[in-house]
This record gives sequence, C-alpha cells and structure tokens, in this order.
Amino acid sequence: MRLKSAASWLAPVGRNCVSADLYKSQDADKVEGASLMADMIVVGGGYVGLAAALAVKQAAPHMEIVVVEAAPAGQWQKDPRASAIIAAATRMLDVFSIWNEIEPQSQPIRKMIVTDSRAGDPVRPVFLTFDGDVEEGRPFAHMVPNVAMVGALLAAAEKAGIRVINGVKATRFESGPAEARLGLSDGTELTARLIVACDGVRSALRQMAGIKTVTWAYGQSGIVTTVEHERPHEGVAEEHFLPAGPFAILPLTGNRSSLVWTERSDDADRLVAADDLVFEDELERRFGHKLGAIRAIGDRRAFPLGLTLARAFVAPRLALAGDAAHGIHPISGQGLNLGFKDVAALAETIVDADRLGLDIGDVGVLERYQTWRRFDTFRMGVTTDVLNRLFSNDNTPLRILRDFGLGMVDRLPKLKGYFISEAAGTAARSGPKLLAGEKI
Repeated sequence: MRLKSAASWLAPVGRNCVSADLYKSQDADKVEGASLMADMIVVGGGYVGLAAALAVKQAAPHMEIVVVEAAPAGQWQKDPRASAIIAAATRMLDVFSIWNEIEPQSQPIRKMIVTDSRAGDPVRPVFLTFDGDVEEGRPFAHMVPNVAMVGALLAAAEKAGIRVINGVKATRFESGPAEARLGLSDGTELTARLIVACDGVRSALRQMAGIKTVTWAYGQSGIVTTVEHERPHEGVAEEHFLPAGPFAILPLTGNRSSLVWTERSDDADRLVAADDLVFEDELERRFGHKLGAIRAIGDRRAFPLGLTLARAFVAPRLALAGDAAHGIHPISGQGLNLGFKDVAALAETIVDADRLGLDIGDVGVLERYQTWRRFDTFRMGVTTDVLNRLFSNDNTPLRILRDFGLGMVDRLPKLKGYFISEAAGTAARSGPKLLAGEKI
C-alpha cells in the first residue's frame, strides 16, 4: 500500500491537522521534525494493530487514525504462516465486512482430537474430542493464512481512510496532559490523544512507558512449518501431548497441515538446522501414518516459548494490546485470539468515551479496558502455564491423572460443551459487542 500525496493530507479532520509535505509516498524523503496530529496512533501494523485501527475508525469515522509499522511496505506478503481464528473473532471480522473475503481462503476446523502418548508408542488412544459448530454454519475455529488476513485488514483500513506509515520504528514516547508525542526513527514526530502499542512481545513502547512484566522462559521452542500429506485431513485438528511438549497438527486448505511442534530448545535448534531427511524422519515419528506419506514444505523456524504478562495494560495516553500486553504458550492456540479480544474491548472503550465527549487518552477512561481484559488474560496465562507443566513431562502418575481427567471431560457433554464455547470465545454473555457480531 502507498500513502496518499501530501496535498490530500492538508484538510483538517475535526480538531486535527497535518503538516504539508509530511509524506509524498511510501518511498519519499521525510521532512525531519515534521509533526502529524491524530486522535489515535497504532504502533504495529500486524493483524492486531490493523484490527484495532479499523474497529475504532468504523465506529467513529470522524476520528483521525494512523498506523506505524516498522516493516517495509509489502513485507506481510512473504509470511507463509497460518493462524487459528476462533468463532468469536470471525464474528468481529464479519462486522468489518471482510470475513466473506477471508473465509474462502481458510480451512474450517471441524473436529479436534487430543491424545497423550510418547513419540514411539505404536497406538495413540484418543482421550478427548471436540466437534460440531458453535452455531449453524460457524465451526469453533478456522485456520486462516496470515497473508489473507493481513491483506483484507489492510485493504479495509485503506478504504476507511486510515493512514499507514511503513518502514519506521518508534524511538521515543512522551505523554503530556493533552497529548502524547511519538518520535520515529526517521526524525518525524507524531502527536495524538492516544497511542496503542501493538508492537509485539518485546514491545519498545511498553519499555519506554516503564511498564514492567512478569516473564519466564520454558526452555522450549515451537517449530513452525507446513506439511503436505497423501490423504485428506477432513478438517480434523490434532493435539498430541508428548513428553517434550505438545505437537499440534492444524488443517489447511488442500492436503496440507500447519504444525506447531514444541521441543526442548536445544533439540528444536538441532531439528531446524538438520537436513530434510533427518527432519522428516523425526517428523514422521510424531505425525504418524494416518494421512499417508508426508513431506515438509516451505520454511521451518523455531521460536523460543515463554510467558510474558504486562503488569499494567494502560498508562497515561497509552494502551497495550496483543502480544505487547501478553505472550502465552501456544498449547491452547489462543495467543492471536487474545489479541482480537483486546481489540474488541479497547475499541468499545475508546468509542464509548469519545461519544460521551471524554478524553480517550485519559488513564481513568482506559482503566475500563484494563479491567475488562486483565483478568481474562491472567487466567489464560495461568491455564496455559499449568497445562504445559502438566503435560510436558513423562511422569507416570501424572500421566494417569491427566488422562483420567481428559476422559472424564469427554464423557460429560455439558462440561465438554462449556469448554468448546470457551475455546470458541462464545461463552461470555457480557463481552465486547464486536465478539458477538454487533457493531459498537
């Protein structure tokens, strides 16, 4: 996406104005020291940042919103990964009028199978299954290519009049009584009533604001890659709990699946660096033969796993969302969806405050968002931490206990239905409107 010419930025919007010749195009020279005023600046142009900008702009078109992304324009098109999107998140994308564009490129997850075994076990008994739609025509989750999701969000943002600045990093943050100032790596200074940090688990803005985190490493890494297999998966996802960590097989379109393969960090680094023969041999031991011959395709990468929870989600004129507020273990596949829940709660907080004539950057206003999200995030962080510690081991008494627990859940329909609705994000009765498919 290319930015509009400077001339098109001159007309004031509400209380905002833009300095002339700030940016002529994505590749234009910057005017050092130039200043752009806005209502809200989102730092981070991934799916959470773009969704936050779009959610607010859609409900409050008069607000001037800018997205700042460190990666060059078009970098998102090189992302080969896919993400699990729960039913509540697809409702929000429906409200954005982009789910009908994304859905044909996505793969519904029709069934989830959970097993607990060792890599060399000849038989892997199934202890728990989740299946069925949470509502007619809407399964509890979809696997969506990141390219499809970011592309649709970016196009919708451009259409809504959201300004996207690529290739610059936030280097300075200052909050004042009426506005926040954001310094960029090209010498530009931006000002806004509110800045939203969606800049990842190592958030620079969070550090600049002095917000502390609770953090620890698991000594594990998640290997992410895509495999091609001989037989169709029928929309079935599988989570194998192995001694080194969970091995998740997530269905993609066609005879392909996405893997999130947890190993001890040293072993993960060794596997990623190994030749194709060694890698695929180890992969086959874990994947099994139920889908016929398999072949790893595309890149394979290993990401260190840990838990990071921000001690506060807000500060004067700053709100954290997505991984900037929380980074959790992928054992439940809820990391991205926690970010979308943040978006829905934050957008509703901002828009409601704006309609009441309140200052959207006031920390008292932002406290509603923090109250709304912090407990749910803490609960999910603790849950994934406990599950990882409970299942990532080869302790026989623990194995017996956890397998008994999984079997009990599978045999109690009401309890299983509750867990399915929780996983799909449809259990909350008083959650943000966007997650219920309602406009703010």
